[in-house]
Amino acid sequence: MAVCIAVIAKENYPLYIRNVPTQNELKFHYTVHTSLDVVEEKISAVGKSLADQRELYLGLLYPTEDYKVYGYVTNSKVKFVIVVDSSNTSLRDNEIRSMFRKLHNSFTDVMCNPFHNPGDQIQSKAFDGIVSGMMMQTG
Repeated sequence: MAVCIAVIAKENYPLYIRNVPTQNELKFHYTVHTSLDVVEEKISAVGKSLADQRELYLGLLYPTEDYKVYGYVTNSKVKFVIVVDSSNTSLRDNEIRSMFRKLHNSFTDVMCNPFHNPGDQIQSKAFDGIVSGMMMQTG
């Protein structure tokens, strides 16, 4: 089960951040912000080895004592970060991949909306519903 889901723009500002325990909101903002350094490292390392055939899923960025942080980057350099509770051992890598795919598809739907300005905060109820569904899922 995801405890925090974030969408970060190409210029590294948050387009969307949502976390389940709302009392730790600042902690999750910090976790997502610190994960961006790891995302940039992985993008540059992959960019040097493979020119255009880049895997969008970055995998486990780093584990902390309480959480595991996973990353995903779109072709347009928008970053998705999912923070998962470390106590959830039943969550497999392919389930994390499918969560990112679902998030990416929903993000694409938001970007295709003619009334959404790219670069603005995401305020779509459909996107929020997808994220809520991912946060309520139990492994």
